[in-house]
Amino acid sequence: MRRHIEPFWWALFSSGGTLAAFFLPVLIFIMGIAIPLGWIESPGYEKLFALVSNLHIRVFLFSLISLSLFHWAHRFRFTLYDGLQLKHLNRLIAVLCYGSAITGTLMTGYILIIFSSH
Repeated sequence: MRRHIEPFWWALFSSGGTLAAFFLPVLIFIMGIAIPLGWIESPGYEKLFALVSNLHIRVFLFSLISLSLFHWAHRFRFTLYDGLQLKHLNRLIAVLCYGSAITGTLMTGYILIIFSSH
């Protein structure tokens, strides 16, 4: 009996959606609205650098970004597959979507590692 990898992608999809739903609205509000409008004082580059230098913050950012990418990949794959009826391209779409999410995850890890070494 052949094992399917589909449950793995669904797990990444659901955890990415949960993290994105809880944390992205708060981050968008703080970084994209409250700080630019002056409602919250800008912490400055040095404080943000110190914050992102913390291992827990880097793990959180890595999890949030990478799982959100996998959430996007799974949702976009099934939008193309079911919504646009591209069932004949299922394998190509899966490789491109999940490959993009894996590439984004690797880039995120690389950037966070490089950022922490400075």
